[in-house]
Amino acid sequence: MRWTRRTGRAKQPWRLSARTLISCSISTIIGFSAICASVMVDLRRGEEVRARQALENMAASIAADISRNVELYDLSLRAVAGNLLLPEIHEVSKPLRQLILFDRASTARNFGTIQVFDAQGRLMIDSATLDPRPEDRSDADFFQVHRDRPDAGLYVGRPAQHHGPSSIVLSRRISTPDGRFAGVVAGSLRLSYFRDLFGSLTLGPGDSITVFRRDGTLIVSAPFDPDAIGRNLARAPAVTRALTEPTGWSSSYGALDDLPRLLVWRNGTEPLVVVASKTWESVYAYWRHEAMQIGAMMLALIVFVLAATQVAAREIQLRTKVETRLEQLATTDPLTGLKNRRKFDETIEIEWRRALRHHAPLGLLMIDADHFKSYNDNHGHQAGDQVLVGIAVCISDSVRRAGDCAARYGGEEFAVLLPGTSDADALHVAETIRTKVAIWAGEAGNTSVSIGVASITPSRDTDWTALMNAADRALYMAKAAGRNRCVAATVPGLASAASLAA
Repeated sequence: MRWTRRTGRAKQPWRLSARTLISCSISTIIGFSAICASVMVDLRRGEEVRARQALENMAASIAADISRNVELYDLSLRAVAGNLLLPEIHEVSKPLRQLILFDRASTARNFGTIQVFDAQGRLMIDSATLDPRPEDRSDADFFQVHRDRPDAGLYVGRPAQHHGPSSIVLSRRISTPDGRFAGVVAGSLRLSYFRDLFGSLTLGPGDSITVFRRDGTLIVSAPFDPDAIGRNLARAPAVTRALTEPTGWSSSYGALDDLPRLLVWRNGTEPLVVVASKTWESVYAYWRHEAMQIGAMMLALIVFVLAATQVAAREIQLRTKVETRLEQLATTDPLTGLKNRRKFDETIEIEWRRALRHHAPLGLLMIDADHFKSYNDNHGHQAGDQVLVGIAVCISDSVRRAGDCAARYGGEEFAVLLPGTSDADALHVAETIRTKVAIWAGEAGNTSVSIGVASITPSRDTDWTALMNAADRALYMAKAAGRNRCVAATVPGLASAASLAA
């Protein structure tokens, strides 16, 4: 505790309370938890973005490879359809016709033979042989589409067994110069091409690649599922979007495994749609592992901080109790239990300033035990102490407001500070104390008190010593008038006048 130079008041050191410590610890935990949660949310979003970018790159790579090969094969079909309209093509020999109609692309790996059908669906020319066996494909869907729709362009058939291996038929219409239907040129792309393409990729757990026709028919998927080939999944929400939007992504349930998935598709204007997907479980697998580790560390840190806070709070509470007790001992008179002179001086300084701010009166009683020195000499110090204790009890019983301050001012002298009390009310309190002391002393009448009363409304040109001096003079007058009485100092001038006698 330090004393200020101007006011002489004790300056209390700043103390950290247990409640403040707990509040700060909880606020710190909440703050760090919020920061950790924000970081984890950002990491989660980062995993989503990285997964989507990886799927987009995969879908774009596969779609580009498929488009390139389909385009090359389509060029061969276009060349056959165009060359068949040449007048000289029917006059050359069959070997020369084969050389003119079919290039090397038609015999590339994973591509089937190219066949030419007339307007009735009968097989006319086959790239695999000079003398093809009779074959009628008038009932085939690719033939009927081109016959009925002159604008069909490149038509991709459903997956089926075509001359042995599972394939999809790629076909184009042959039209005469005047636009009449003259037949169909058709080839095939084996499904083994897609499996070889997918096999060159490293698919992680939960990864999937699916190729669809424009009508939603599944061509092939990876992981390979032979039972799913040829199924129409156009009603699945994700497939519906993939068939109607050029590129995009969505979060939906897988059409084949019914698992929550992140799906990305690429198709552009091509006849085949590539959809790459990844289960959300696998997308968040690494993030979940990191989140559990960080969460465990945060939990351990929170437990440690709470435990340390609890220990520190107990220590602070214990220290506060000890300091409070020491402060009580330092500001309390050990004999009477009233405040001591030091505490009284601090209190009157504070209350004087408060009364000055609020323009309120401040009352003061100066109390002295009559003939105490002779009583102490005749009956001993122990008896004298009992008298002082009895007077202190009477004072405490008469002064009950929280702001009042009763103190042992020195020896047999006591002081009572009464904030917000006028002279008349202060005099009433003084008489109450004097009466209680007289009753306590009994018929012997060997103990009485004289009381000086003063009440002043502070002004800026006075200080609290004026109030002390006024009460002291009133006390002196009470003793001079015969003791066992109360005398009040009057204002202005602080002149004194006897007001109540025993």
